[in-house]
Amino acid sequence: MSFTVDLWHVIALAITIIGSFAGLVRLLLIQFGKHFDVALKEINADSAKWRELELKFYQHLADLPVSYVRREDYVRGQTVIEAKLDAIATELKAVQMERRQG
Repeated sequence: MSFTVDLWHVIALAITIIGSFAGLVRLLLIQFGKHFDVALKEINADSAKWRELELKFYQHLADLPVSYVRREDYVRGQTVIEAKLDAIATELKAVQMERRQG
């Protein structure tokens, strides 16, 4: 039993295999491109959300000194107010003492 193959059979088989492989590679590249586009859109959407969150955070940092008073600042302000009230009370006592003596 002998097995003979003509040259054109070998060439046709090679072209078929190469064409099938090229078609498969093309199909894979198209699928990869579609998934890549979807992933890129998701990344851009996430990036926009992160930028929005960052802007809100920076706005919060800018507003923080306006709406937040540190404890030390509050105590200092209260001390000044109480000192002024004590001074007024001392003056009133002095005026009342002068009236009683006068």
